[in-house]
Parts: sequence; C-alpha cells; structure tokens
Amino acid sequence: MLWHPDPAAHDYDAAASYLALTIRAKDARRIADRLRAAKSTSFKAKDILRASALPLLPRDNPDVAKQLGRIAVGEPLSPCLIVRGDLAGGRPAQIADGYHRVCASNYIDEDADIPVRIVGL
Repeated sequence: MLWHPDPAAHDYDAAASYLALTIRAKDARRIADRLRAAKSTSFKAKDILRASALPLLPRDNPDVAKQLGRIAVGEPLSPCLIVRGDLAGGRPAQIADGYHRVCASNYIDEDADIPVRIVGL
C-alpha cells in the first residue's frame, strides 16, 4: 500500500467535525491543530482497530470498497488521524479521520503499518 507523507488539509477538518460530536467544537479544533503539528508514526491496522474498539467494516461497505479500489490501482492513501485512548480510564482511541482506510488496509494486510498522526486529549 502506498501512503501520502502527510494528511490532506480536509482530513483535519473532517477530524474536527467528528470530534465535535464528542467534545466542544473549540476543543475539537484545538485537537485538529495539534494533529496537524504532530509527527507521523505508524501502527498496525489490527492494533488500531483493537485500540479504537471499532468493528472491522465489511468489504462491501461503500467507503471501504472505495479505499480498496484506490489500493488496487496504487493510489496513495492519506495517513490517519487518531486521538489516543486511556486504557486505565476505559476510553478507547478515537479514529478522528481514516476509519475506512484502516478497515481497507486490514483486508489487504492486518499487519500493515499505517501512518498516523496521534495526540492525546
């Protein structure tokens, strides 16, 4: 799988929009700004799903299928944006942007390293 070196500008807006469903919009924008400034790292697809406590979406999910199509033709994917969870506090990691990319990558290779930008609350 090919990955862009940096998330697209609209990925940060999507992350802030999603996060605003769970925290104040002002705080969501601040986290999106911190994600923009964070260095990239990588985690395995299967571990991202486990840490987020989200299910693996089916291959025929329209957005997962779209990402699988992009992978098939060698189109680079955008890195994922994640807010770190709190194991002791029972809070899973939040995939602020990139859930469908994680699922598609998992179908190709669950041990694939996915580039992410990750910050804590």
